[in-house]
Amino acid sequence: MKAAIYGQYYKEETISYIQELLKTLDERNIEVVIEDKFHKVISRKLSVKKYATFSRHQDLDPSFDGINVGRLGFLATIQKDEIATAIDLLLNKEYQITERSLLSVSTSEKNQVLAEMNIALNEISVTRKNSTSMITVETFLDDEYLTSYWADGLIIATPTGSTGYSLSCGGPVITPETQSFVVTPIAPHNLNARPLVIPDKTKIKLKVGTREKSVLVSLDSRITAIDQSTWLFIEKAPYTLKTIQLNNQTFLKTLREKLLWGEDRRN
Repeated sequence: MKAAIYGQYYKEETISYIQELLKTLDERNIEVVIEDKFHKVISRKLSVKKYATFSRHQDLDPSFDGINVGRLGFLATIQKDEIATAIDLLLNKEYQITERSLLSVSTSEKNQVLAEMNIALNEISVTRKNSTSMITVETFLDDEYLTSYWADGLIIATPTGSTGYSLSCGGPVITPETQSFVVTPIAPHNLNARPLVIPDKTKIKLKVGTREKSVLVSLDSRITAIDQSTWLFIEKAPYTLKTIQLNNQTFLKTLREKLLWGEDRRN
């Protein structure tokens, strides 16, 4: 087994867990490579041996498996004190492969950022820029006019993203196998503007009205600005993202743990 490790950032409180991860992989004779920027960060903080590095996923051949050193999230189902157990489950192939739907976006006017990466796992959102004024988002589903949301913005979320930004804006939780997307307004002016669950085969078209010249479009954590006259075309991507679900973990179990369902927080 080979493991490629990637992390977007480093926090002081994660020191012991990164050490535990590397120690566990070494003890099980697993070949490890670490993303170059992340390797430089942890090397300044930890006394670790020199590992091979990579800069892009294209640097890795198909024999590598990945470990994302992330934060709280519904894809990060492994608890920090369960690293060794999780690695053993992986080695013993005690897991299932699940597929997650993705969103793709295109625009009527060329945008360099979206041209290079137009795929989102969690959500695509359009929000106001440099203004306290609300924006108006004209929304069409399969070319049929739905409504014009007068709000701070609008989120189009996948089932994976339904437990993120959309959830914090009042959207529903959608189980991963559900073939649906959710349209969630951000702080709508009209209180009867509610989140809407739609089939994931729906083609979505958006146009934004604003007092500013441009608005922000985000794909997960990537953000770009588009001119307000630009149309956004959003639909299900033609491929999925494969993820590992360990046999001792399910989405419902993760839901209970992350959202503290069933716990009396008064005590």
